[in-house]
Amino acid sequence: MSPITCIIVDDEPLAVKLLESFATRTPQLQLEHSFTDSVEALNWLKDHPVNLAFMDIQMPDLNGMELSHMLPEGTKVIFTTAFKEYAFESYEVSAVDFLLKPIRYNKFIAAVEKAERLMSLECKAGNMEGVESAPKKTMFIRVDGELRQVNFDHLIYVEGMKDYVRFHVEGEPRPLTTHMTMKAVEDALPTDTFMRINRSYIVRLDKIRTVDRNLCVYIGDEIIRVTDAYREAFENYCSGNC
Repeated sequence: MSPITCIIVDDEPLAVKLLESFATRTPQLQLEHSFTDSVEALNWLKDHPVNLAFMDIQMPDLNGMELSHMLPEGTKVIFTTAFKEYAFESYEVSAVDFLLKPIRYNKFIAAVEKAERLMSLECKAGNMEGVESAPKKTMFIRVDGELRQVNFDHLIYVEGMKDYVRFHVEGEPRPLTTHMTMKAVEDALPTDTFMRINRSYIVRLDKIRTVDRNLCVYIGDEIIRVTDAYREAFENYCSGNC
């Protein structure tokens, strides 16, 4: 894999110097520029895109959260801050990682390796696009800042929870939770194998053990009722497979 090009954006000169020292001793990284002004960084990035940005959150004029929404497509972010209360907000903007000041090198290199794994997975996923071959059998979802590949053969059902969904996968100790809509999941899954049976659940049809007289589906550790909006399609499937 080519070196990860990166920049540093922090209004504290001492913090910039520390991150520069970390970046220059990390073989995976190629430091392109450092900034103490977030607006200057944004203008520079328009003509000089990079793979990764180390950014402070509390900065004048344009803070790190605001800047993260304005970065060129494909630029990953690792936030650096002295305020741990920003951790959840950094997850909401899909940051690769969140480094709490004072930053130690072992935490820095762990975040870089996390970014490296994420970019590698995205590269593999991109290489698969446009290839005319067998039907798609996997999909990538973002879980805790990393891309996880879900094999449809092992997916039992998907559960919707407001703006998040939980993928229940065989062999996983707990559901994989990601920020995604049920509609997006429904569009990604093959319709000959998966079916939405109510507003909050999509099931893999060949994983269903039992359907009772009340049209309750027994699958995995769950009992899911088929609601009226999806009843006809599900009954047609059942009658066609009797």
